[in-house]
Amino acid sequence: MTQAQIAPTEAPTAQIRQRESLFSAYRTEIAIALAIVLLVLAVGSQVPQALTWGNFANITQAGAPLIIMSLGVLLVVVTGGIDLSIGSVFSLTGMVTAQAMAHGLGGVSASLIGLCVGLLFGSINGFLVTIAGLAPFVVTLITFAVAGSLAFIVTNGRSMPIGDPDFWLLNSGNLIPGIPNYILFCVVLMIAIEFFLKKLIAGRWFYAVGSSSTAAYLLGVPVKRTKFMAYVASSLLASFSGLLTISYILNAESTAGSSLMLQAIAAVVIGGASLLGGTGTAIGAVLGALMITVIQNGVNLIGINSFWQGSVTGVAILIAVLIDRFSKSRRGAV
Repeated sequence: MTQAQIAPTEAPTAQIRQRESLFSAYRTEIAIALAIVLLVLAVGSQVPQALTWGNFANITQAGAPLIIMSLGVLLVVVTGGIDLSIGSVFSLTGMVTAQAMAHGLGGVSASLIGLCVGLLFGSINGFLVTIAGLAPFVVTLITFAVAGSLAFIVTNGRSMPIGDPDFWLLNSGNLIPGIPNYILFCVVLMIAIEFFLKKLIAGRWFYAVGSSSTAAYLLGVPVKRTKFMAYVASSLLASFSGLLTISYILNAESTAGSSLMLQAIAAVVIGGASLLGGTGTAIGAVLGALMITVIQNGVNLIGINSFWQGSVTGVAILIAVLIDRFSKSRRGAV
């Protein structure tokens, strides 16, 4: 039999194996996507408005800051750490940016100052975790408290209107015609971080550090630098989320990020990442954030008391963790 006769048979087999490998790699993400579709359909059966394009646009725009923040948290969680400061960094960024505009700075200059908040607190977290050797939980709990108090101090706890009339373009403008910026930012960041983690050597370092920092060090991985990068990226993305939010509502609140820290961590866990480190994908984090947003949207549309949102989200996290535990147990038993 000639090579030309064998090739047509081998090609479909290779394609099937490639599809099976892709399905296996993103099994959790596919399950989450199906769960989101079922949630939307379930809510839509009760409230037809849930299935309109207008509602889908509301979900994506409301969820964009949480999506971006979750991508930052993912990088820290993959390395085996935790970042509790992101909600306070989010709030402080908004207040500092609004205050800068109140003093006459334009939107671009004020935004750069706001991003410096994330750079500063990310560097502090990274330094204390990697150089001082303190526990990530303790470090980020401290910076959570400091940044949270500074968010009140900056404006004495008052809300601040956004001074630049064109600042709304950051969120709702169109750098690419037909694609709102809040969607563009989420998609670009998701693809960039997924590519970084899966395809680049520096990205693989994150997984290696999260799996075993000692083994990674012995293999020549720059453990401290990798962890430092993760905390800086997490805080910077939290700051960018804050900018995106104040661009959307054109107002800065000192408590704006108070609930987002837990939601971002929940999104990462729902998306399949382990709090012990070493696992997680950008696609999963985005889908986890979307699921939380869809749940909140559904609760509002159905007319359930909003106080139940936290309970529903908690149940979703519990189910995700149990499914992950069960699937890992089955794989270990095989």
